[in-house]
Amino acid sequence: MVKTQKKQYYYPNNMGRIILLAIEDVIGRNGLDAILNLAGLSDVIENLPPVNFERQFSFDRLSRIMSSIESYFGPRAGRGLALRSGRACFKYGLREYGPMLEASDKAFRLLPLTTKLDKGSEIFAGVFNRFTDQQVRLEIIDDIILWQIERCPICWQRTTEAPACHLAVGILQEALYWMSGGKCFQIEETACIAQGEPACTIEINKTPLS
Repeated sequence: MVKTQKKQYYYPNNMGRIILLAIEDVIGRNGLDAILNLAGLSDVIENLPPVNFERQFSFDRLSRIMSSIESYFGPRAGRGLALRSGRACFKYGLREYGPMLEASDKAFRLLPLTTKLDKGSEIFAGVFNRFTDQQVRLEIIDDIILWQIERCPICWQRTTEAPACHLAVGILQEALYWMSGGKCFQIEETACIAQGEPACTIEINKTPLS
């Protein structure tokens, strides 16, 4: 369920475009069109956001899209599709935001893995905090990174029974895979604003699974 709201926040247009292209990669063009129609966003079908940093892609639009994916495909399948879309988002995002990620520097690549994950997460959070209205706060406790989204576009104004920010989890899965040079990690959303929590908290275990 999506709540009514007054105050609006935004992603930049190019980030909105990245998300839509990533979803299209996962569910196909017809699937994306169906989701946009269900979300009441038929105007976007032939009018993808432009490639610029203007903050015009609203949190409301993204939340409606993610809610519609779950409604159209069902909660379980929708979760899987959102995770896959998140991973695709990161690949597209590297083209636009890669130069801003110092994680690609040779010096970064030579850091110990845990240091690399800590520093890389800080850099990645900084991109969101700088270029979007999303607010990310990090807390690092031993071998755990808590990625806390205090203003979340994915579950914006929604009420759900379970954590709903699977797109963000998928993005982080792919980001850590890239930072670590091909390792996988346990990443799970443990709290969600849509469930009444103060922040969407994604717990990252820095010990690789593989």
